Amino acid sequence: MPLKKDLRLLLKPYYFINILLSFSYIVSKRVPIVCNYVFAQAECELDGVACVKRVPHASCTLVSEGDGNSLFPHDSHNDKNKENWKRNYDKLLIIQLCVANLILWFYADIRMGIIFAIIFILCGLVFPEPTYQGPEKVTYLRGANGLQEELHRDTRVVWLIAFYTAWNPACVNFAPIFSELSAEYALENLKFGKVDIGRYPDAAIKYHISDASTSKQLPTLILFKEGKEIERRPYTDHKGKLVKFLFSLDNIKAAFDLNNVHKDCKKNPIKRKEKKAVKAE
Repeated sequence: MPLKKDLRLLLKPYYFINILLSFSYIVSKRVPIVCNYVFAQAECELDGVACVKRVPHASCTLVSEGDGNSLFPHDSHNDKNKENWKRNYDKLLIIQLCVANLILWFYADIRMGIIFAIIFILCGLVFPEPTYQGPEKVTYLRGANGLQEELHRDTRVVWLIAFYTAWNPACVNFAPIFSELSAEYALENLKFGKVDIGRYPDAAIKYHISDASTSKQLPTLILFKEGKEIERRPYTDHKGKLVKFLFSLDNIKAAFDLNNVHKDCKKNPIKRKEKKAVKAE
């Protein structure tokens, strides 16, 4: 995302307050007036410092001073994983820092730790993470039959279909991303649809998608051209192993080549037969 958009996002209450909480322990220890009041100490020194740093082979590593152990590591095994990580880095960074601060507050004073934990939970309830609130151009389809009807109604239409369940957290997190994509790319011959395989298990069976609670196939995106499946994510390799996929805006655009698909659809609009006006006798 552009820098200005990132900065505007950080000014939202969710991020602003969590950033303050993330640095609360260090500020309390380094500012004499605050430290003397909170800890009732004449001299304030940091017992431990929580720091987060990025390294080439790890998305982020949280360490504590005087200790080589890392907390909450998230290793990236290839360039694609590193790229996928960028969009979620800020969110995980804030969570890690807040957890580190919680540990340090408990270490310094158990009462302060309890107070920090209460404030952290209340802030999470009062100021939830901001999500996409804009328009969407999504068609909600009823099962495999409903999808097949739409696919064959006009084979000139390209469809990007999301298979999801209402109870799956990954699907819930993915919903605003899919809505944003539909608002950006939808055309008369490029449409976006969703099928709730929790309500319509026949669609899950037809397209070989597991809707089990432990399923790693939720959500599943499939691109249809001329009524036939062209691409899907996540997919299985030649060994039958599921290849994981991180559903971010940039990853979906790249995986389904949406920019070029959109360009082709825009160049070749659906031509409707104009009805000839009946001349009045």
